[in-house]
Amino acid sequence: MSDEINHPAHYKQHPAGIECIDVIEHFPANIANAMKYLWRCDHKHPMPDQDLEKAIWYVKRELNRRRVLRDNQGSE
Repeated sequence: MSDEINHPAHYKQHPAGIECIDVIEHFPANIANAMKYLWRCDHKHPMPDQDLEKAIWYVKRELNRRRVLRDNQGSE
């Protein structure tokens, strides 16, 4: 029986038998979120496009965040 709040079935679909959170909690937020959407894209919805687009959104956000930080460091 699946615990849809704490451990939904799609959280345990990885062949290694681990949950995504056990890996992503060691990464910065945007990277972790992108990984989460990639991890589950083939298990949560019949069409993974939405999860893949969301992963791209988080990667672009992280790129922008890093560019702003780098630009701000260069102006000091």
